[in-house]
Amino acid sequence: MLLRIFITLLVFLGVTGINAQNPIVQTYFTADPAPMVYNDTVYMYTTHDEDETVDNFFTMYNWRAYSSVDMVNWTDHGVVASLKDFAWSDKTNGAWAPQAIERNGQFYLYCPIHGDGVAVLVADSPTGPFRDPLGKRLIDDTADIWHDIDPTVFVDDDGQAYLFWGNPSIYYVKLNEDMISYDRSIGQKGIFALDMTPEPLALRKGAMALSGPTTQKAHGFINARISTIWFMQQRVFPST
Repeated sequence: MLLRIFITLLVFLGVTGINAQNPIVQTYFTADPAPMVYNDTVYMYTTHDEDETVDNFFTMYNWRAYSSVDMVNWTDHGVVASLKDFAWSDKTNGAWAPQAIERNGQFYLYCPIHGDGVAVLVADSPTGPFRDPLGKRLIDDTADIWHDIDPTVFVDDDGQAYLFWGNPSIYYVKLNEDMISYDRSIGQKGIFALDMTPEPLALRKGAMALSGPTTQKAHGFINARISTIWFMQQRVFPST
């Protein structure tokens, strides 16, 4: 299947000093919020930065979840998954930006483990307990495992699900119905790559895509929003 994709570049401006008056999470350092709506409730999955860093680098061991029925009052469900859930991985740090989705009564949490690729957990409830259905990473045979971060799931109108991820390129696979495997008969062993270098996107020299793709469909096109490291206006680029 050929996807028509708009790439919308969202730019990190390095803004500092802007604080929410009423932060949702006030007792933990969290980042990378990933919302999921289920039964009129918003579930928000986040990463969790430890109070003390190791080697002055992101120190993240687990993922947390919060929920709200009114977007004002939130329930803290605590840690719902951690690196310890992946017995096959020897990584003790690197629980990076996740994404969750419900399908057929199951809840899938796609977890990037920094340096160990994109993995997946499954639960019968949005808040777990989550379990590892594969005993290995989900995405194999990538060009560089260090690029395998920031997964996001898109389900098309026909019910076909896709998993996007990546830095600095954007990659995607066509997920199978079980949501824990993908069609390896297409692409490069199942993987498609979208080049995010400055030339095809008409960016200024030195600009590059950074991370955090998100997807949404509008007017028959899939909009893939990504971030770059240089200031520029928001743009939309068609690609096939």
